[in-house]
Amino acid sequence: MPNLRMIRRRINAVHNVQQVTRAMRMIAASRMRRAQEAIMQTRPYARRLDVLMRHMASRIPQEKHPLLLVRPINHATLVVVTADRGLCRGFNANVIRRAVERYDELAAQGAACEIIAVGRKAYEYFSRRKYPIVGRHVGIFQHLGFSDAQAISAEATSRFRDAETDLVEIVYNEFKSVLQQKLVSEHFLPLEPVEPSGRGLFVDYIYEPTQEAIWEALLEKYLNLELWRVLLESNAAEQAARMTAMEEATKSAEEMIKNLVSIRNKVRQTNITTELTEIVGASEALE
Repeated sequence: MPNLRMIRRRINAVHNVQQVTRAMRMIAASRMRRAQEAIMQTRPYARRLDVLMRHMASRIPQEKHPLLLVRPINHATLVVVTADRGLCRGFNANVIRRAVERYDELAAQGAACEIIAVGRKAYEYFSRRKYPIVGRHVGIFQHLGFSDAQAISAEATSRFRDAETDLVEIVYNEFKSVLQQKLVSEHFLPLEPVEPSGRGLFVDYIYEPTQEAIWEALLEKYLNLELWRVLLESNAAEQAARMTAMEEATKSAEEMIKNLVSIRNKVRQTNITTELTEIVGASEALE
């Protein structure tokens, strides 16, 4: 028979955990709303600029810019974006799993792979398993700023420009909704030219001073913005995943408390019945 005192302690302990998970859910919900607003404001501009830059890239010969050069993939860099903390369901595990799969795919093709770890969970996982890590960005999501995107973009771009890597890909979670995050493995460098499709999308422009000069002026801003969008997507997806996880934990704690209260009542009823039986038995013995 369970001890009544121990059951009460368990009820109190679960109740305390429920209060923590409820508070964490409220915090995650608040942060998620801010992150969602930020990504919704950034997406239209980032996507339109992406179409424009890839259109311009299709008009510029590869040999005229190092970031357009398509080389045999002997070295590859994976930018893996995770969270700094856990308690967000499979958010971190899914990104790491996809990154490992992509790492193995590139290695099977004969490429020497390396990791730029963004987020504490990515760094901890890959460093413990002795993966080659060439970049480490930990703790940035506590106070996420555009300078963080600039630093990561500059690191990846520098390695590609100096021919230290031939391919840069980003693995991250894209925010779709509060209940859904999309796992993405996105090509970053070299820039892939895309011919525009659809009538009236582009016309023949007259560039002043030159198309190449405008390309150079916009290129760094474009790459920085792409990394900024990725960080915002990942941050919003993380907060949504944590909010959902904490909501589920709160509901589980509530169910556990109900079960423990039911057990407590049964134990109390059993104890009372036992005491009454003993009293009646003692009374009959005295008679």
